[in-house]
Amino acid sequence: MAINSINNYASTVASTVAADSKASSKKTESSKNDTSTGVIYEKSSSDKSSSSKKTQNSALVAKMKADSDNRISQLRGIVEQMMSKQGAAIGKADDMWSFLAGGNFTVSADVKAQAQADIAEDGYWGVNQTSDRILDFAKALSGNDKSKAQELLDAFKKGFNQATKAWGGTLPDISQQTYDKVLEKFDSWMNGEDD
Repeated sequence: MAINSINNYASTVASTVAADSKASSKKTESSKNDTSTGVIYEKSSSDKSSSSKKTQNSALVAKMKADSDNRISQLRGIVEQMMSKQGAAIGKADDMWSFLAGGNFTVSADVKAQAQADIAEDGYWGVNQTSDRILDFAKALSGNDKSKAQELLDAFKKGFNQATKAWGGTLPDISQQTYDKVLEKFDSWMNGEDD
């Protein structure tokens, strides 16, 4: 009797599966002939946010680059003005840095005040704002992808070494402080401490 029960159960399951298979097959046939139904692909919100994020990052990078170029141009103008008043001419950017590194120049009181304000703790060229801009730029370039942080940190170090070489010796103390702060901020970003 137990074997009969198992056989009856097995045949019931087999006939149910066969019936479901036939019904499914008929649905497939009818859906092939019915052109009014179908699957429509709609981009998910993550696809939209991904392309939107890339656009935002590109816009942020462009804005940061324009701001940096503007500030560097402003600084260059001040230095060129100072140099021309002292009878020195600037031929190329390296000459400007060498001139400044030499320290053989005088500045007016207003230029000195502006420079001190710019490099103050809360100034545009100060340690905190400069290191923030460098990290923000790295994040924007990478799309905030921490897996690219080491590559960007290496690029920063290479740029710092090139700046040191262009300067012609050891950079001013504020530059080393900024370098150390950038390393600290990269470390926090890579370890997920600045999220």
